[in-house]
This record gives sequence, C-alpha cells and structure tokens, in this order.
Amino acid sequence: MMLQQVLALFFVLSLLAGALVLLRRKGFAQFAAVPYRPGRREGDIKLLDRLPLGPQNSLVLVQVASERILIGVSPAGCTHIAGFGRDETDAARAEGECAG
Repeated sequence: MMLQQVLALFFVLSLLAGALVLLRRKGFAQFAAVPYRPGRREGDIKLLDRLPLGPQNSLVLVQVASERILIGVSPAGCTHIAGFGRDETDAARAEGECAG
C-alpha cells in the first residue's frame, strides 16, 4: 500500500517535471535569475520596458546615458530598430498627449 503511494507520487512529479521541460523548450516557461524590474537599475544602462511579442520574440527599450534605444530580440539575435535622443522622446510623448 505504501509503495503504491510513493510510486504514484513519483509518477505525478515526473509528469510535472517533463511538462516543465517541454514548456521551457517551446519558450512558454522562462525563468530569470534576477527579477525583471524596469528602470530600477542604477548606472549608465537602464532597462526601461520589455514587450513580449511571442514565446521567443520581444521588443526591449533601453536607455544608455541620455539616449533611448529600441531593440528587437529573437532566437536569431538582437536587432537595433530605432534610437531616440532625450529631446526626440520628450517631443514625441508631448505630441501623443496632445493628440490623445
């Protein structure tokens, strides 16, 4: 009786571990060693925002000194999409507030 319970528990835990491995390989379950906190890092480089586009693709907005850079991230690598100076970003934000 006790052996059946231990084997059943082992079987269920094995199924859960297998499902986790499968989900991680497909890109649906991702774990970061450091929690994602936009704009909370001190220094010259700051992660401002991240927009997931799919399981393995995302857009990342970073700030380096006074310049903001939009980067596309995929399994194939990273791609520079656009760069914004501080003045351009503030002007676009003000224009969006007036239009909205």
